[in-house]
Amino acid sequence: MADASPTADDYVPPAEVEDVELYHPKSWITKWVFSQDAKIIAIQYSSTALAIGLVALVLSWLMRLQLGFPEAFDFIDAEQYYQIITLHGMIMVIYLLTALFLGGFGNYLIPLMVGARDMVFPYVNMLSFWIYLLAVVVLVVSFFVPGGPTGAGWTLYPPQAILSGTPGSGSGIILMLASLILFIIGFTMGGLNYVVTVLQARTRGMTLMRMPLTIWGIFVATILALLAFPALFVGAVMMMFDRILGTSFFMPAILEFGEQLQYGGGSPILFQHLFWFFGHPEVYIVALPAFGIVSDLLSIHARKNIFGYRMMVWAIVIIGGLSFVVWAHHMYVSGMNPYFGFFFATTTLIIAVPTAIKVYNWVLTLWQGNIQLTLPMLFAIAFIVTFVNGGITGLFLGNVIVDVPLSDTMFVVAHFHMVMGVAPILVIFGAIYHWYPLITGRMLNSAMGHFHFWITFIGSYAIYFPMHYLGFMGVPRRYFELGETEIYSQSAADLNAFITIAALVVGFAQLVFLFNMIWSVWYGRKSEPNPWRATSLEWQTPVMPPEHGNFGDELPVVYRWAYDFSVPGAADDFIPQNVPPSAVAVSDDPETAPA
Repeated sequence: MADASPTADDYVPPAEVEDVELYHPKSWITKWVFSQDAKIIAIQYSSTALAIGLVALVLSWLMRLQLGFPEAFDFIDAEQYYQIITLHGMIMVIYLLTALFLGGFGNYLIPLMVGARDMVFPYVNMLSFWIYLLAVVVLVVSFFVPGGPTGAGWTLYPPQAILSGTPGSGSGIILMLASLILFIIGFTMGGLNYVVTVLQARTRGMTLMRMPLTIWGIFVATILALLAFPALFVGAVMMMFDRILGTSFFMPAILEFGEQLQYGGGSPILFQHLFWFFGHPEVYIVALPAFGIVSDLLSIHARKNIFGYRMMVWAIVIIGGLSFVVWAHHMYVSGMNPYFGFFFATTTLIIAVPTAIKVYNWVLTLWQGNIQLTLPMLFAIAFIVTFVNGGITGLFLGNVIVDVPLSDTMFVVAHFHMVMGVAPILVIFGAIYHWYPLITGRMLNSAMGHFHFWITFIGSYAIYFPMHYLGFMGVPRRYFELGETEIYSQSAADLNAFITIAALVVGFAQLVFLFNMIWSVWYGRKSEPNPWRATSLEWQTPVMPPEHGNFGDELPVVYRWAYDFSVPGAADDFIPQNVPPSAVAVSDDPETAPA
């Protein structure tokens, strides 16, 4: 053992911010319902997001049944199909992925990983969840109002969204817009907590450049959301005024069934700009936390420090900045000036550079690592493969001349789902398998986990790879059915049937995963305090699962970054962040001794 007496290397500056005073729950209701503990709020966010995500999964099954076997199911008509496709997209992007990454993982991991007792504003944090829950309830209520939910497509483009010929153009669109407005209000409360906690509540020694990449990803994504969501907020409010008050922010002079409506002078293109100014940063609001989490999973389960940590941090920041200047690549067919098309195509290709840097660094992190093929590692590797595949098709769609013929075909559906659907969800699964012991004190069942992984990974490719072919054939998306046509060969119908069967099988695997999560809470194998031998602070709490206040009587002191794995000369293959230099055990093996 090294000399355990303190040395000059052990010095850490004193804390600049006083320890926060916590509100400790006095009853079951104040602990589990109106909780001010970020960990409980994270579980509330995650449970609600997974519940509404299950609704979106069932909607996707209904959508695929209609596409794969048209006219076989009488209970799905054209109006219901468009309502199904709208709600599926909106739930998955906003209410599941955004809420799970930021509200779920953000709340649970930020205080633990930066060494804080809780979020800076616990009461506001509690309100953020309840407003999110209210937004979800308002969304679900739209299923039961006359006319049903909106069928305008998840992008809600006017004038179609509020004209009477569109399904759900009455109460449905109003409830959708109200739900989005509530969601953004709730997120803003939570987002301010995440940013201020990272900036102000880090423990002694936890400099910005010692934070795990998971926190960097969530931190930058939260800043993006705080800047981008206001565009969607004002767009939703203005469209609500157009629908209820008869204003003309987005509604031009227009005829409906031969009758001149009262609207005049509005610009539908303005809504597209507002929506996509939010919509493209939204891709990175989901992707950046996934980038950070997968970086940590790869490092921990390969027993190797992350390659190019500072480069990874700056890549996250640069991707976040560039995400605000690429939005109009979603609008190439809206009639923009060709010079604008050139600008947005150029910025779209430039943003691929820092993204590619991250992929190289992930691969180099694995290079010569002691790779442990645990379930979190399998999902992390699957993410890299899937994200690269989805990113390559994005390079096609980022170029105007290629995008125009492929726009609104199944090729876009395939690209979007690979890069924005499957890839982040693979990271979510990997993260749940990784941090489940921290939350529950038990391990998830490995056999069910491997079944879940292989069906999900292979099945996702069975679903989305054939869609690229359908897109090249020109098969349009968002069509209720193709009908009898000579334009497409029989292979299009056969592929749609095959994709539907694959989607049903993959959906079943997700039910196995949910069963595994619930079953393992009571019957899972009990976990060790630090089962993955990780270095970051969330695994160094005195009690696992962590109690309210996280770190007991004293907050930890940080002496190093979060990636001290397989350090030459150290006795163990990992050194936690809160171990001072003087307390590091030295190996007696001359082969591992420092030079």
